[in-house]
Amino acid sequence: MKKGELKMIDWKKEAEKYKEAYLADLKELVAIDSSRDVEHATDEFPLGPGPAKALEKFLEFGNRDGFTTHNIENIVGYIEYGNGKEYFAALGHADTVPAGKGWDTNPFELMLKDGKAIGRGTSDDKGPALAAYYGLKMLKDHGIMPNLKVRLIIGTDEETNWTGMKRYFEVEPDPKIGFSPDAEFPLINGEKGNVTFETKFAGDTKDGENTLVSFKAGLKENMVPREAEVEIKTDTADLISTKFEEYLLNVPVTGTYEVTPTGIKLEMIGKAAHGMEPKNGINAGTYMATFLKEFTFDKAGQNFVGFIADKLHDDSRATKLGLQFTDDIMGDLTMNVGIIDYSQSQGGLINTNFRFPKGITPAKIEQQLKDNSAYYRGQVEMNPDYMEPHFVDPKDPIVTTLMDIYKEQTGQTVAEPEVVGGGTYGRLMKRGVAFGALFPGAEDTMHQANEFQNVNDLLMTMSIYGQSLYELTK
Repeated sequence: MKKGELKMIDWKKEAEKYKEAYLADLKELVAIDSSRDVEHATDEFPLGPGPAKALEKFLEFGNRDGFTTHNIENIVGYIEYGNGKEYFAALGHADTVPAGKGWDTNPFELMLKDGKAIGRGTSDDKGPALAAYYGLKMLKDHGIMPNLKVRLIIGTDEETNWTGMKRYFEVEPDPKIGFSPDAEFPLINGEKGNVTFETKFAGDTKDGENTLVSFKAGLKENMVPREAEVEIKTDTADLISTKFEEYLLNVPVTGTYEVTPTGIKLEMIGKAAHGMEPKNGINAGTYMATFLKEFTFDKAGQNFVGFIADKLHDDSRATKLGLQFTDDIMGDLTMNVGIIDYSQSQGGLINTNFRFPKGITPAKIEQQLKDNSAYYRGQVEMNPDYMEPHFVDPKDPIVTTLMDIYKEQTGQTVAEPEVVGGGTYGRLMKRGVAFGALFPGAEDTMHQANEFQNVNDLLMTMSIYGQSLYELTK
C-alpha cells in the first residue's frame, strides 16, 4: 500500500472487523493461569509452567499470522515485523497476579457480559498486550511495511521481578523508542521509583495471656490484601468473639470467626486493589492487626501486631513512619502493606512496597523503617532490585505523537500526559512511555476479583495502537 493511501484507513472501523478473532484469542490466553509459580519451576520453565505457556500462546498467534517469532529461554519472547537495524518496541506481559478469592465467575474462563470481557488478565495485561498485537496485525494485513522494525516483546513476570524482560535486555539490542500497553490512557511519561522492604520478627515458643499462633494476609507486594486470617490460642474466645463483632460494626471490612478447642480463628475480608494506589483498596491485614492491638499477646505476637497497628494501618502516605513526601511533578510517596505472614514458632515478616517520586531515596525510606521498627524488635531488609523514578520529556516526539493520536481518536482534546505510581516495562527504555489501555473514567479492576475490561474499550485500544505503530515507524 502506498503511503498516500494510508489516510483512507478508518482505524476504528478496521479494529471492529477483528472483534471476533481478538476475543477468541483472548479466551485462550485467559484460560492459562500464568501467575509466577517458582514452586514448580524447572530448568525448562524457570518461572513455572504457567507463564511459559502464556508466552508460547502469544508466539503461537504470531506464527499463525506469519510474523517472525523468538522464544528466549521460556521467560521472554517477541513477535517481529518490518525492516531495519533499529526497532520500535511494544512491551507487554503474559503473566498475571494470582486469581485470589471473591470471584463471581471462573477467573480462567473468559466471560462476556454487559459489554465486559471478564477474567484474570483481561485488563492487566493480556487484553491490552493482545490489542497491541492486533494493532501490528492490522498493519501487516493491509500491506503496510514499517521503515522501522517493530517488536512486540512479551515478558512473563512483570508482576514480580521482571526476570524475563531483564534477560531480554541482556541478550538483545535496546530498542530505539517504545511504549508499554500496560497502564492507562492518555499517556504516562513518568513513573515513580519502586522499592520493597521486608521487616522480619523473631518468633517465641512462650505463650502469653493470648498467644498469636498465626497471622496471614496478602498474596503479592503490589496488591492490597483482601483477606486476613488469624489463629489465637486463648481461654477467652467468647470475649474476643464479642469484641470482634462489635469492631466489625464500625469498620469497612467484614469478618467471621470460629471457636476452636484451643482458642479462636478470625477472618476478615477487605478489598483488593493495585498496590500503586493503596487508597483504592481496603487492607484486611492492617484492619485485623488494629483489632488485635486491643488484647494482650505473647511478647513476639505483641510486637508483630503492634508495629502493623501503630505504624502501618490506614496510612498509604507513610506519615506515621515520617516518610510523607510530595514532588510537584511526580506526586506523593505511597506505601502498600502487601504481605503479612507470621507463625509463633518461625516468627514473621511484613512486606511493604513504596512508590517514591524524585527527591527521596530508598536509603531514606530504609532508615525510617529501621528507626520505627526497632522498638518492636523488627529487622529491616531492602530488596536491592529496586527501580529509580523514570521521566520522559513531554516534548519528546514519542509523547507528542502518541498524545495527538489519542486526542484524534477519542476527541479528548484537553488530555495531558501523566505521572503515576505504577511501574511498567516502559521505564526500561530511555525514551519509553506507558500508553493505555485503561481509559479515563473506566473502572480499574486490575489485581482485583472480577477483573474486566470493556470490549469496546479494547477495540478502541486496538485502533489507537494500530495508528500509533504506523505513525512511529513510517
